[in-house]
Amino acid sequence: MARRLAGFLVLLLVVSICEAAFLFQPISDSHRSAALELFTPDHGSFKSLEETYEALRTFQILGIEKKPDLTATACRSISETVGSSSSTAKDLFYALKANSIAECKIDKKASKGIISRLNAAVSGASSLLDFYYSVGGLVLIKDQSSEADVHLADAEGVFRSVKAFSQSDGRWRYSSSNPESSAFAAGIALETLAGIVSLASSEIDQSLISTLKNDIIKLFDSIEKYDDGALYFDDKLVDGHEYQGPLSTTSSVLRGLTAFAAVTAENLNVRDTMLGLAKFFLGICVPGDAKDFFNQIDSLACLESNRVSIPLILSFPSTVLSLTRKDSLKVGVSTVLGSEVPSLTVKLVGAFSSGSKDASLVESQELNFDKASGLHILNDLPKSIDVGSYTFVFEVVLHEPEHEEVYFMGSQTKVPISVTGLIKVENSEIAVLDSDLGSIESQKKLDLAGKNAISLSANHLQKLRLSFQLTTPHGRSFKPHQAFLKLRHESKVEHIFVVGNSGKQFEIVLNFLGLVEKFFYLSGKYDMELTIGDAAMENSLLVAIGHIELDLPEAPEKAPRPPPQPVDPYSRYGPKAEITHIFRAPEKRPPQELSLAFLGLTILPLLGFLIGLLRLGVNLKNFPTKPVPATFAVLFHVGIGAVLLLYVFFWVKLDLFQTLKLLGFLGVFLVFVGHRILSHLAAASAKLKSA
Repeated sequence: MARRLAGFLVLLLVVSICEAAFLFQPISDSHRSAALELFTPDHGSFKSLEETYEALRTFQILGIEKKPDLTATACRSISETVGSSSSTAKDLFYALKANSIAECKIDKKASKGIISRLNAAVSGASSLLDFYYSVGGLVLIKDQSSEADVHLADAEGVFRSVKAFSQSDGRWRYSSSNPESSAFAAGIALETLAGIVSLASSEIDQSLISTLKNDIIKLFDSIEKYDDGALYFDDKLVDGHEYQGPLSTTSSVLRGLTAFAAVTAENLNVRDTMLGLAKFFLGICVPGDAKDFFNQIDSLACLESNRVSIPLILSFPSTVLSLTRKDSLKVGVSTVLGSEVPSLTVKLVGAFSSGSKDASLVESQELNFDKASGLHILNDLPKSIDVGSYTFVFEVVLHEPEHEEVYFMGSQTKVPISVTGLIKVENSEIAVLDSDLGSIESQKKLDLAGKNAISLSANHLQKLRLSFQLTTPHGRSFKPHQAFLKLRHESKVEHIFVVGNSGKQFEIVLNFLGLVEKFFYLSGKYDMELTIGDAAMENSLLVAIGHIELDLPEAPEKAPRPPPQPVDPYSRYGPKAEITHIFRAPEKRPPQELSLAFLGLTILPLLGFLIGLLRLGVNLKNFPTKPVPATFAVLFHVGIGAVLLLYVFFWVKLDLFQTLKLLGFLGVFLVFVGHRILSHLAAASAKLKSA
C-alpha cells in the first residue's frame, strides 16, 4: 500500500507541477538540462542495462550532443550479457534494447544463440512478462540483424496464449494465477502482441485482431480526464505490489497502442485521445525522477511518430499582452517534441471575457505567419479587447488534405490570455461632510499619481468621503481586485475599509459617529493610505494621502480597548544596544618590604622541615640497590617532586580544573610505583627479621 500511496502522491505532483493548467509547451532546453542531471553514470556506467538503455534513449530523443560517453561501457556490458549462458530473457531484452542505440557488434554465432534461447523462452513462457521479454528480444534481434532469420513458427498459438490473460474490461493479468488486472499490464500485452504479429511467418487470424481491437476500445473507456483536456490511465484496484502510478501506466498503454497500430491496418479511431495523452505528458513539465523522465520523453517520442495521429500543440511565447507596449499576439504550432509542422493557418475565432457567457468580442481572423520566427502573429489586438482577462479560442487549418490524416489538433483550442495596461485615475478628491445636512465642510483635490500631504480635521459628528474614477486605455470602466482605504492611528492601530464602486466612480463615505466604537474612541492623528491594485493594472497604487485629526468622545467605562500591537521582530531579535562595563579601580597594594617579610615567613616552615629531617638522622642507607626496585624508588620520588612542582604551577599559571586533571594522572602513577617500592621494602624487612 505504501507504493500505491506514493503513486497517488506522484499523481498530485503531476497535476500541480505546472503553473499554467491550460497551456502546454513542447519539449525545451530545460528538459535537456534535466536529462544530463538525472542520467549521470556512476564511475562511467549505470547499475543495469535497463538504466543504460533509458539514458541512451533519452539522449537520443532529445538530441543531446554533449552527453556522457556511455558507448564503451555499454558495449562491454552488452557483450558480457549476450555471451553469458546464465542471462535471462529480461537480461537479453535490455541488452538488445541498449544495443539498438549503442550499435555494438554482435557476431553471427552469438546472434544465433540468442535467437534459440529466446525461442525456447517463448515456448516455456507462463506469464505475461515472460512473453514480453522473449518476444520483444526476438523483435529487437530481427531489427538489428538483417541476416538473421527470426520468426515464430506457431505465432497464432503464442498470440492466443497471451490473449488468455485479457479481461472483459480491456485490462490484463500478469499471469493466470494472479486474479488482479491492470492497464499497465494491458500496455505490455499490446506491445507483446504487436511483436508476435511482426514475427509471424503467416498472417494472424483476422478475428483475433478484431477481438483485440475491441479490447482496446474497452480499455480506453476507462481513461480518466482532467479539466484541461489531459487524458491518462490509472490503476485503482490493482494490488499495491504491482501499482505503477499514472505516468508509468499511461506510458505503457501508449507504447502498446502505437506498437499495435504500426503492425496492423485496423482503424482505432483514437485521434482525440492521442491529443489528450499529449497534453497529459506535456503537463508534467519536468519530472524529478529518472524513470518518470524516461517514460515522459519516450511516450512523447511515440506520439511524435505513430500511425494513429501526430498531435499538434499550440505554444505561446507570452500569454500576457500589454496595451501600453502594443504587444502582438504570437502563437507557435509544433509537435510535442518541437518539430516543424506542415503549412497551416492559425485563426482567432473567438475571445470571451473570463467568467462571461456573452458573445465573442472579436470576429474570426487569421494570424500572419512569420517565416523568420516560425510564429503566427496578430500585430494589432482588436479594439474590443481592453484591459482584463480573456479566453481566446484558436482554430488550426492544415493546407493539404492528406496532412489531416497524419496530424491532429482538435476542433478548437481555448487559451487564457491576460491583457494589461495603464489605468487612468481621474477626479480624485477627499472631503469632510457635515453629518446632518451632508454639506461639504472642507474638500481637497488629490493627485494619486504624485505626492499628497492632505491635512484634515473632523469630529465624531462628521463624515469623510473619498472618491475617484478608474478608466481603461479604451475609456471603459475598470474594477480592480483591490481598492482599500487604510487609517492608521499614531498608536499604530489600523483600520481598513473597502472602497466600493458604481461603474467608473469609486466612492467611500466614513460616518465617524457609527465608527467611534470601532476606532476605540481614540482621538488624535490618523494617517490615510489608499491601495488600488490588480494583476492587469500596470500602475497599481499604494499612495499616502495625508492625515486627518479626529476628535472623538471620551471612552465609556465598558468600551472595548485597542488590541495589543504586535512586537516588531527586528526590535526583538535585532542587535541590542552596546553594553559598556567599567571595572572598579584595583585596591592599593602593600609596601614591598611588607610583602618580602611575609614571603620569608612562608619559607620558615620549609626550613623547619629540613632541620627536623637532619635532627632525625634521615639517610639513604635503606635505598634499594637492585636495578628494578631502585628504578621504582627513583620514580616514586620524582612523582612526589612533580606533585610539588604542579602546586607551584597552580599558583603561577594553571586553573583549578587543569590542576585536578594533571593531579589525577600523577596520583595514579604514584600509587602504582609507591605500591611496588613499599612492597619491596616490606619483603626486605621480613627477610632481615627471619635471618
